[in-house]
Amino acid sequence: MPSLRAKLVKLIMRMRPYDWAKGSIQEQRLRMEKSVNLLRQNRNLIIEQIKISGVSAEWIKTPDHQARVILFFHGGAFVLGSVNSHRELLSRLASVTRCQVLGINYRLAPEYPFPTALQDALFAYHWLLQEGWKPSQIVFGGNSAGGGLALSTIAALSAAGDSLPTCAFGLSPWLDLSFSTESVVSKAKKDHLLSKEILLPYANAYAGEYARDYPLISPLFADLSGFCPVLIHVGTDEIFLDEAIQFASKGQAAGVDVKLRTWDGLFHVFQMVPFLPETKESLEDIAKFITCHT
Repeated sequence: MPSLRAKLVKLIMRMRPYDWAKGSIQEQRLRMEKSVNLLRQNRNLIIEQIKISGVSAEWIKTPDHQARVILFFHGGAFVLGSVNSHRELLSRLASVTRCQVLGINYRLAPEYPFPTALQDALFAYHWLLQEGWKPSQIVFGGNSAGGGLALSTIAALSAAGDSLPTCAFGLSPWLDLSFSTESVVSKAKKDHLLSKEILLPYANAYAGEYARDYPLISPLFADLSGFCPVLIHVGTDEIFLDEAIQFASKGQAAGVDVKLRTWDGLFHVFQMVPFLPETKESLEDIAKFITCHT
């Protein structure tokens, strides 16, 4: 059962369904950037802005950070979002895991459709390797579209025979832009953040000239053999539930260490809400997963 705090957040969501998707793309982007202004951040963190192949990025570190890095890809349906809009979440990840977190502002659709975001993700990973990081020190992470991008990047690396990060995690990852799973319909009345109708224009904008079920767009359809260990957290009230379940099942059948944790009654990327007890538990679980593989 969800906590009382989570129930209150869900009540607010029911009163303002799909609020993030209202207005033009520019209005949505601005709203998302402004929405995090009231969130407090740990002032003891070390934040450094950099450029990677022309793409802006940001290091977020604790003073006692360890020699391991989370390369994080933010959510926003491949059209919205930034490191800025996710900095508070990344700050908590850095604090709980004691990893150095590198968030990148991969280029967004519709201005930059697929494969631009994937190329930016690959550039960032190869840049880390060139900077002296070993694959055994690198973790991929992401939420929503960013979680899907993290796993698509691993699929691309695997297909090319390149080294893989030591492990990866996804918070409610968007794994199927073709909307083929049953929960897209069965969870529609419970999910007050996402729906096929809301997401379809974003999926089309990102896919561009490619099919939405192309494996490097929708990693649910990728060849998962040889993948690094993966941890997925997903709420039972979100339309992405079944694609997470199917990805885990497919990965496990291919001999991949895929761990899936479903959160009863929780909503899409609930970890963005810092005061939920479930959020604390989720991040601590991610920290244990990372420690186990680094």
